Amino acid sequence: MRPARATALAVAGAAALAAGALGACGGGSDSGSGDGDVTWAISSGWDSWNPNTSEGNNSYLNQVLTPGAASFGDFNPDGDFVFNDAVLSKLPELTSEAPLTVDYTLNENAQWSDGEPIRAEDFTYIWYQMSGNADYCNQDQCAPATTDWGANVASIAEADGVVTVTYIDGYLNPEWQFAFPNLMPSHIIESNGFENWQTDPAQMGASADWLGTTAPTWSAGPYTPTDAAVGDYLIYEPNDNYQGSVDPGLDKLTLRVVEGTDAIVTALRNGEIDGSWPSEFSQEELDKLDGDDAIATEVYEGNVWIHIDTNTKNPLLSDQVLRQAVFAAIDNQELIDRAYPDTEVAPRTNHFFSQTSQFHEDFLSQTDPQQGSGDADAANAALAAAGYTTGETLTTPDGDAVTLNFRYGEGDATRTLIGEVVQSQLAEIGIEVKLNAIPDGQLGPVLSEADFDLVVYGWSGTPAFTTAPYQYFGSTSGSNFGGYALDGLDEAIAKVTSTTSLEEAAGFANDVEAMVMPAAFTLPLFDEPQSTVFNQNLLSGVTPNGNSQSGPLWDVQNWKPA
Repeated sequence: MRPARATALAVAGAAALAAGALGACGGGSDSGSGDGDVTWAISSGWDSWNPNTSEGNNSYLNQVLTPGAASFGDFNPDGDFVFNDAVLSKLPELTSEAPLTVDYTLNENAQWSDGEPIRAEDFTYIWYQMSGNADYCNQDQCAPATTDWGANVASIAEADGVVTVTYIDGYLNPEWQFAFPNLMPSHIIESNGFENWQTDPAQMGASADWLGTTAPTWSAGPYTPTDAAVGDYLIYEPNDNYQGSVDPGLDKLTLRVVEGTDAIVTALRNGEIDGSWPSEFSQEELDKLDGDDAIATEVYEGNVWIHIDTNTKNPLLSDQVLRQAVFAAIDNQELIDRAYPDTEVAPRTNHFFSQTSQFHEDFLSQTDPQQGSGDADAANAALAAAGYTTGETLTTPDGDAVTLNFRYGEGDATRTLIGEVVQSQLAEIGIEVKLNAIPDGQLGPVLSEADFDLVVYGWSGTPAFTTAPYQYFGSTSGSNFGGYALDGLDEAIAKVTSTTSLEEAAGFANDVEAMVMPAAFTLPLFDEPQSTVFNQNLLSGVTPNGNSQSGPLWDVQNWKPA
């Protein structure tokens, strides 16, 4: 919920988003046959074509758009930011800190697939859509996933092939180098009836709606879309006007939805697909590929972490005591032991930093009652002290029984298991949990409409962190699906982007964490192991990448027939 890729994307698992929504018999593949015609499975659907809205901000849409995206770059497997030489001629440059000013030097031939040049208006369009400013765009239609970046832009101008982005006075960001979203082709938007988007906020909003319902036919990446169906597939062929330094090596690339790791493994073994980055890690399913020398299986750490969110718009869950008790009754270690037996997966204890980060601090163990501990007695004691009646049925001080609706990705075994175990754990403190699966491709609408009491899904991130505090917890963030708010929280979040020092920004992010963790808005569970599987007899150049929200598609221009 997944910019050049600093914004996090929601991942539901095999069912949707990822918020973000998130195979061949050893000898050959009906889909690829090593002849340059490749089919790659995306493990869930998407409901919108506009990745910059709260509804479209999911991992699965991000993946299917990657081969044609006009991005400024991505993080490589080592965590280093690599610029996209099809769009830029060099890394972005910081030219001033007061105000923060960044220069983007365009590749002199940077262009869209129809031959039209990439221009400053393409930058401005994204700024307007993600500004959160009604003077630029009708916000009901633009509905940005986050305004943390766009609200802080003051101006965009171009001179001699250099686009200069100037930010408002006082705004600083140590991650300025990759804090710009992927571009959109403003000339195509204008040619489809929105020629006044720069001066008419209503027309700008209507154009954002149009992008959400219109499958892309344009590209600035190695491949150009030729056919598509929302939530189902996107077919690419080489972009004849691609300006990158590596020529695309495939004749045709089909990205289509195959739900669930079990279905992905079966499709790979049967030759229906050539590879995939499953959103659900299943060692049991991966073991079925053992002994097949044609199939490469990579398992690695990534930046997808799973969490349970509350909806504070629900009158019951507007009570912090109840939220704290719910999270205390959930035994995170049991969830991990059931989902990933005999692994080194550990509970996550910070919303912004994993335990491998130099900036990690454990705030979870400091909560009282301790969240994720499974301590039903402590949860009941806190509830009783607040006037709840505990026992077989938990009732509020007003005498209402506590019943909660739990949403999870349909078809995702891990999310389903979490729902079932949480249902059992919360029964221990008298809470009835009703399980309600999220259909494939519907995580975006479920989250944006706050159609849940409790929901489990994943955020797909990158090594960048400065946008996360606002995206998750900012009171006006389009990704603050649960309506979280605390006195002073927005002010604390603003400090994260008040410095160009990573260390100082991380300290401010942990100050935010010290506020939100005790409030029990969202319970971090664990960092999910990642896997990439593909038929290496048919496809080469695939590089799994745990630091990119595009996964192995991050450098799809390097894919070639084996």
